[in-house]
Amino acid sequence: MANEHEHVPVLLDRIVELFTPAFAGRGAVLVDATVGLGGHSDALLTAFPDLRLVALDRDPAALERSGERLARHGDRVELVHAVYDEMPEALEELGLSKVDGILFDLGVSSMQLDRAERGFAYSKDSPLDMRMDPTTGFTAAEVLNTYAPGELIRILRDYGEERFAQRIVRSVVKEREKEPFTFSGRLVELLYDAVPAASRRTGGHPAKRTFQALRIEVNGELEVLRRAMPAALSVLGMGGRIVVEAYQSLEDRLVKQALAAGAKSRTPEGLPVELPGHGPELKMLTRGAEKADEAETEHNPRAASVRLRAAERIGEAAR
Repeated sequence: MANEHEHVPVLLDRIVELFTPAFAGRGAVLVDATVGLGGHSDALLTAFPDLRLVALDRDPAALERSGERLARHGDRVELVHAVYDEMPEALEELGLSKVDGILFDLGVSSMQLDRAERGFAYSKDSPLDMRMDPTTGFTAAEVLNTYAPGELIRILRDYGEERFAQRIVRSVVKEREKEPFTFSGRLVELLYDAVPAASRRTGGHPAKRTFQALRIEVNGELEVLRRAMPAALSVLGMGGRIVVEAYQSLEDRLVKQALAAGAKSRTPEGLPVELPGHGPELKMLTRGAEKADEAETEHNPRAASVRLRAAERIGEAAR
């Protein structure tokens, strides 16, 4: 396996730039809600010597690896095993109510993809697990083997945006009656047969959308993110900044909606002046979603699908 420190954090320079006004020259607190291998956090701790980090991850293996990487920063780092919608509770346990920066790097991590036994990568025959926290919850195999056909169709359509959901599910149901699914290779072979050849030529790997859908279902990713955005904004202090990297349209849409709602005035339309305490809570720092340039995507293929959005707290949250 490649050295984990060789994995390149996406849009790293831009993220450091966005956080600089909130961190420079003072003892700021950053929450890395998805610390993963710790690449972004390591760079930010290095750039801002007074910065304190609260690093969250639901994956115990990720916390172990990032802990090793960030150990050189000593007691400036606090590692917390938690899902990111639990951020306010995690901070409260550390005696913190407000923070100066929040970073989300959403989706599956490089480490999870690289470890075949985790079952995230369709390029390797491995157990159909896909749990970001392998200590709890149900697996992708359990979803395939036990969900009703209608539920499977909904998951593939809603979470994978898969046009051929019905065809795929018909094949899955037929095959699971013969023998339950346990490994990814059998599912990938089924998907090659179920997805029409013409679509395979233009739509990328035939397993991509189904694997995304299963992963989102297993980890409750959209439901967690829907709760996590308001939870994160509730602990972002005045002048603090939130930066979110999303890698698929469903997540990016939720992020866009949450930030746009915070950047909107709460003064009723038609009034000539802004009512006190009803102004926007957030100021957008990005115009739309920023993408990686061609040079970065050539060097780091994971950056190709990134959508970055950022905002600054400029007003009090609505009560």
